Amino acid sequence: MKRTLLIALSFAGLLCLAGELFTTAAHPASHENNAFTPETIPWGPAPPFIAPGAQLAVIEGDPSASSGDYTVRLKMPSGYRIAPHWHPLRENVTVISGTFKVGMGDTFDTSKMGSFPAGSFAYLDPDMHHYAMASGEVIVQVHGSAPLQFNYVNPADDPSKK
Repeated sequence: MKRTLLIALSFAGLLCLAGELFTTAAHPASHENNAFTPETIPWGPAPPFIAPGAQLAVIEGDPSASSGDYTVRLKMPSGYRIAPHWHPLRENVTVISGTFKVGMGDTFDTSKMGSFPAGSFAYLDPDMHHYAMASGEVIVQVHGSAPLQFNYVNPADDPSKK
């Protein structure tokens, strides 16, 4: 009985050690590539489907991939506008800094926009038509499932088509 218990405990310990080794191999101890402080965020120009003037940082994943998770941050100057649009997949938005104004519908109407200060969170289900504007400099974090797609209500509003 003692021998069977000893073998079982040894086998369980071996499995735990193997699991720890695989976890260590999969997630190196260095956080250089997967942890950011505000000054290390890799800002760059926004993609062509977003009006010029904003900056984008890909924090995690690939928003243009056919699948997988992504997290991006969008930095917008005061007064920056995003025309009415919708996404085929859910969009999750956290306001990191500033006040982000958002309205629902097919027409940009500042009188119908809600104000969301830093710390606010919202999710927009697929096909919800919405528009946005920065009140002061604004940084938002968006995460969801790839691919991230913008579909402008009015195709003439798509900056990539101009």
